[in-house]
Amino acid sequence: MPLFQNPRRARKVAAFFLVGFAGWVCSVQLDRVIGDTGARAAETPATSAEPNVNWSQWGGSPQRNNTPVGVDIPAEWEVGDFDYETGEWDPTNAENIKWVARLGSQTYGNAVVHDGKVFVGTNNSGGWLPRYPSDVDLGCLLCFDVNTGEFLWQHSSEKLPTGRVHDWPLQGICSSSYCEGDRLWFVTSRGEVRCLDVNGFRDGENDGEYQDEEADAKAQAERVGKPYDMQNEADVVWVFNMMTEMGISQHNMCACSVTCVGDVLFVNTSNGVDVEHNYIPAPGAPSFFAMDKNTHKVLWTDKSPGLNILHGQWSSPAYAVLGGQEQVIFAGGDGWVYSFDPAGDGAGNSKLLWKFDANPKESKWDPMGRGVRNNIIATPVVYKDRIYVATGQDPEHGEGDGHLWCIDPTKRGDVSPELVYNAESPDKPIAPKRVQAANPAEGDIVRPNPNSAVIWHYGAADHDGDGEIVFEETMHRSIGTAAIRDDILYIADFCGLVHCLSAETGERYWVYDMLSESWGSPLIVENKVYCGDEDGEVAIFRHSADPNVAMVDDGGMLEPYYGTRNMGNSVYSTPIVAGNALIISNRTHLFAITPDGK
Repeated sequence: MPLFQNPRRARKVAAFFLVGFAGWVCSVQLDRVIGDTGARAAETPATSAEPNVNWSQWGGSPQRNNTPVGVDIPAEWEVGDFDYETGEWDPTNAENIKWVARLGSQTYGNAVVHDGKVFVGTNNSGGWLPRYPSDVDLGCLLCFDVNTGEFLWQHSSEKLPTGRVHDWPLQGICSSSYCEGDRLWFVTSRGEVRCLDVNGFRDGENDGEYQDEEADAKAQAERVGKPYDMQNEADVVWVFNMMTEMGISQHNMCACSVTCVGDVLFVNTSNGVDVEHNYIPAPGAPSFFAMDKNTHKVLWTDKSPGLNILHGQWSSPAYAVLGGQEQVIFAGGDGWVYSFDPAGDGAGNSKLLWKFDANPKESKWDPMGRGVRNNIIATPVVYKDRIYVATGQDPEHGEGDGHLWCIDPTKRGDVSPELVYNAESPDKPIAPKRVQAANPAEGDIVRPNPNSAVIWHYGAADHDGDGEIVFEETMHRSIGTAAIRDDILYIADFCGLVHCLSAETGERYWVYDMLSESWGSPLIVENKVYCGDEDGEVAIFRHSADPNVAMVDDGGMLEPYYGTRNMGNSVYSTPIVAGNALIISNRTHLFAITPDGK
C-alpha cells in the first residue's frame, strides 16, 4: 500500500514534518480517559498465578514465550525529561517511574532480571567506567540493582581489530544473558561465550579459572591515566573463544541469547559471510553447538547451513520436550529450522531430528535485500507442543515479504512444505541450494512434501476478499518473536504491523499499524499486550482476539485500548516484567515502571 493510502500513516508523517526531528525523538503521547471498562473487558481474565520475581533469560524460559506474571502492571506512565547531551534524567514530570538508568547510545540487548539485578547489553556511550571514557567503543554488559537502578558493575568487550566484518561499530552487546544461581552466561561481540559471577567483585572474591581481571583493569587505567575500582568490574569465571577454538567467522556481530537445560548450554555461533558478502569464510565451522556450562567443554557441534548461509546467523535457540522427545530448536542463517537431540550422537556430533525450510523453494536471495528469500533472526517459540517462527532479514535490508510458520515437531527428517526434484532425476529430491532452492530454468521441479510438518502458514493473503492484497494484509519480514497466551498469538513485523492470530489455526483476528519499524517482540502480562517501535512508542492493547476489545475507536480508526506511551527514544528491545515491575529499555536508558513509582 502506498504510504498515504493509510490515513493513520499519513497523519503521522504530517506530524513528523510539523515538529521536525525533535518530534521524532519525543513523539506526542496519545492519552485518553478510558470509560466503561466493563463493556470493554478483555475476553480472558488476568492469570491468578504468583508474580515471577526473576526473568532470567530471553523469553523467561527455554520455550522463549514472553508471558511473565505480574499484578497491576502500569499501562500509563510519563518518562520525564532528559538532557540529551549529558543523559541526565529530570523526574519532575515523570509518572509511575521507579528509576531510570543510563545506558549507551544504542541498546539492542533484551534485559533480564535475576537475583535482584538487571542485566542489559549496550555500548559504552554511557561511560560508566573511568578507565573507558564514553568515546571508547566497547560492547558492554551492564548490571544494575533491580530495586534502585544503582549501577553495580560492567563487563567490557573491546572491539575486534578486524572491524565491522566481525564487530560492527557502536552496536554493543546484542545478546541477552542466561542466569542461574550465582552465574551468568552470555555471548560477547568478540565471538566469545563467557561465564560471569552475577555479583561481580562486590562479594570480595575472584571466582573461576580466569584470574586476570584486576591486571587487565590496572593496565588499561594506567594507559589512559584514569582510576579503576574493582567493585565496578565484572568477575569472569571462564572464557570460550569461538573464533580461535572453532574457527568461526561471525558476520558483523555475535548475537545469540543462549539457553540452558541441566548442565548443557546451547549456542548459535553467528558464523556468516565475508565483508563483501561474496563467500562463506568458514563453511566448515560450527553454526550450532552444545557445551558444558561449568567446564566449557564442547559436547557436540553442527555445521548444517555450511555454504548455504545467506548472510549471518543471529537467532537464538529454544528447547522443549516435544512428543516425548527432548529437542533443541535452532534457526539457521540459510532460512531453515533445525531440531536436534540435546544429547547429540555421543561422539561429538549433532543428532538431527528434523529440518524445515521456511522459504518458498523458488524464492531467490539477493544480498542487498531486494529478494524474497529470507533467513531467520527471530527466536523460535514453543507453545502447546508446537513451534512458531517468523522469517526476516538484517534491518539494513529494509522491508519485504515474510512468513510465519506453525510447525509440528513430532515428525522426522525433512519436514519442509515442499521438496525439489530435477528433471534429470525426478524421483530423488536434490540437495538444498543457497541462492534459489528451485530454479525452473535449470530443470528444477517443486512438489508438495508428503512428510510436511506445516500446521499452518501466515503470509500475504486477500483477507477481505476484495481481490487485492494490501499493506495490512501482508506478513512482512520480522526480526521479532511471537508471544502466545490463551491460544492467541501476537507478533510484530519489521514494517510495524502488530498481527494477532489464532495460535491453533493461524486465522487472522486483527492487525494494527504502529506506523514505525518494530525490532522487538510483544510482552503479554495480565490482560495487556505491550509492543515497542523505532519511534519510541509502546502500544498497549487489551489481550483479546476481538479487535473491538483489544482496541477502541478513535475517530473512525481503531487504536490500542490503553493508548501508546512514549519512551523518549527508539525502543529496539522487548519489554519484560519481573518483581511486579515493567522493565523497558530505549536506545539510551533503562526504565523500571511501577504504580506510583513504588
